Amino acid sequence: MFTQLYTVSQDGTLCVWESDTELDGLILKKSQDKPKLPRQGEEEEEEESEERDKVEGEEGEVIRGKVETAKEREKKKNVRYKMMSKHFFNKEGDFNNLTAAAYHKPNHILVTGFASGIFHLHELPEFNLIHSLSISDQRIASVAINSSGDWIGFGCSRMGQLLVWEWQSESYVFKQQGHFNNMASLAYSPDGQYIVTGGDDSKVKVWNTNTGLCFVTFTEHTSSVTNVTFTSSGFVIVSASLDGTVRAFDLHRYRNFRTFTSPRPAQFSSLAVDASGELVSAGAQDSFEIFLWSMQTGRLLEVLAGHEGPVSCLCFSPVQSVLASCSWDRTVRLWDMLDSWQTKETLPLTSDGLAVTYRPDGQELAVATLNGEISFWNPHTATQNGSVAGRHDLQTGRKETDKITAKQSAKGKSFTSLCYSADGESVLAGGQAKFVCIYNIKEQMLIKKFEISCNLSFDAMEEFLDRRKMTEFGSLALVDEGAGDGDGVSISLPGVRRGDMSSRHFKPEIRVSSLRFSPTGRSWAATTTEGLLVYSLDGSLVFDPYDLDLDVTPASIRKQLRLQEWASAIVLAFRLNEKALKQEVLEKVPHEQISVVCGSLPDIYVEKLLGFIATCLEKSGHLQFYMTWAQNLLMLHGQKLKNRSGAILPTLQALQKSIQRHFDDLSKLCDFNMYNIRYAVALSKQRGLKRAAEEETEDQEEEDEELSEEMSEASLEDAEMML
Repeated sequence: MFTQLYTVSQDGTLCVWESDTELDGLILKKSQDKPKLPRQGEEEEEEESEERDKVEGEEGEVIRGKVETAKEREKKKNVRYKMMSKHFFNKEGDFNNLTAAAYHKPNHILVTGFASGIFHLHELPEFNLIHSLSISDQRIASVAINSSGDWIGFGCSRMGQLLVWEWQSESYVFKQQGHFNNMASLAYSPDGQYIVTGGDDSKVKVWNTNTGLCFVTFTEHTSSVTNVTFTSSGFVIVSASLDGTVRAFDLHRYRNFRTFTSPRPAQFSSLAVDASGELVSAGAQDSFEIFLWSMQTGRLLEVLAGHEGPVSCLCFSPVQSVLASCSWDRTVRLWDMLDSWQTKETLPLTSDGLAVTYRPDGQELAVATLNGEISFWNPHTATQNGSVAGRHDLQTGRKETDKITAKQSAKGKSFTSLCYSADGESVLAGGQAKFVCIYNIKEQMLIKKFEISCNLSFDAMEEFLDRRKMTEFGSLALVDEGAGDGDGVSISLPGVRRGDMSSRHFKPEIRVSSLRFSPTGRSWAATTTEGLLVYSLDGSLVFDPYDLDLDVTPASIRKQLRLQEWASAIVLAFRLNEKALKQEVLEKVPHEQISVVCGSLPDIYVEKLLGFIATCLEKSGHLQFYMTWAQNLLMLHGQKLKNRSGAILPTLQALQKSIQRHFDDLSKLCDFNMYNIRYAVALSKQRGLKRAAEEETEDQEEEDEELSEEMSEASLEDAEMML
């Protein structure tokens, strides 16, 4: 059998080659053969072969290796290929570089992608064109075909685009696209199911936290999106942009139903929506003003003036109608929305304010300033409770073109994004570095640092400059290696963090632009130069026992199950705190005993059990079983849980997220079944009507026949009488 070989070149040429030798008769030698045990007669032959393997070099050194014998050389055959045909992809003359190709051998299909976004499907070896389509105007970076040959995957690295296309039905199977440029901000939905992100490409994208896929993209903005947030209902997204508009999007109909503008054009850099979802506020970075609109009417209600510098951040209190605004004028102002939009308090800062956020219970305020500190304030008494010096925790990286020392460079770094954890005990901080820091507020100390990237293609990643690149005249990165055109090395201006996209070597600086903690308390997300990162507690196995004792073992827990001591088994399982064991104990409790067990549980284990049920309900198929547990716990311990509503709010939101997810899935299925049943009922009624109509026509035909027979008989009688 003569083998054909296909080659494609970058200039869009396909060559078909054919071998002049049957490859089936060749002996292919493997380099890694399994060793065989020598027999008695083969020992001498092996010693001779070892002597052949030893070859003396020019200087007398012994080189060990396999020396080919004459017989082995005779067994080898040289295979030559001859070009049989040559084909060109671009017959019209438009020159496009071929950037990716894939071949499916069983179906003999060749897929080629080009720099212009066009891809071709050809059938080989006849080179018959099946399809020629365009997926975008950007370069196709990679192409792949699945095992059956039905689906083709395309990747566009510049657009961050992934497409799966079914070529037989000419339809999209899967389509995903990230942000073209940097992400600027993100926000969680109130139930933690969705994440909305806004980017420099003027797009607003909504992602599902369970699947990690984007399911809707809004493109109404015409400039960079600076801030995004959800309303308390979870079905409205509000975004602010540098194009001078604040837009509200509906997640029911996927439309932009409100557009808020200012009397004079302004670039909005900050955004906040109150707890009721009625007031929308945005801060301008050029006019130092704060604008307030009504969500219902879309009208401008008030313009708040008083800051003497750009407004960097806005945040509404979750329990009161109070707006906190942070500015570069070294103040944080608290505006009372119920008292004629007046300033309630003014908090003095030691440096320019960059970020402000409320604790989930509204009893504390955290402010990040330009000197790298995080200060904590009581919003009711306007007093400072404490502060954290976080400049040394950033451990900023050095740029290749830096002319200052690391110590001086660290003085200009600070946190630009803050958020509280769901329980309010910790605060997350990120900024102009590759680290995200978590601080304990009560102890005012660093708990942990997360390194968001190890990618050295970003700038400011290395803590120390490479000494090999340092010369007596400075760093080699500052040396002009051009052709002497006089342009020199382009050094970015002070304050430029995103890199110069027009330069030949584009190296964006690593940074964290936004941080948000999930309302469920199980994860947090960050928008960085690397992309959207989500850190979760659910993805790893952590042994974290509670009140552990020597008697708390899996054997003792299963013994309590055999004795049908359900409440005792649940308490022991939660003390050991292993997920598989807790689920085993919980699912062995009889359905009729759930209310009794819930009533006999200690108060401290009610919250733990409720949180575990919320976690299990998210992925389990036993919906009624776990819903019964949740209902009994809430009914029997509702008053005690209400008294501690602030502490258990993340648990309740996690339960709401799980229930809402199943509600969305089941409601779609029930609606679909309901419409099918209605259609079947209507169809059966129509069929019944058709049968009745057919019977009526048959009866009418019988009556017409009888009438015609009577008329014919009467006409015969009349004729006989006339005769």
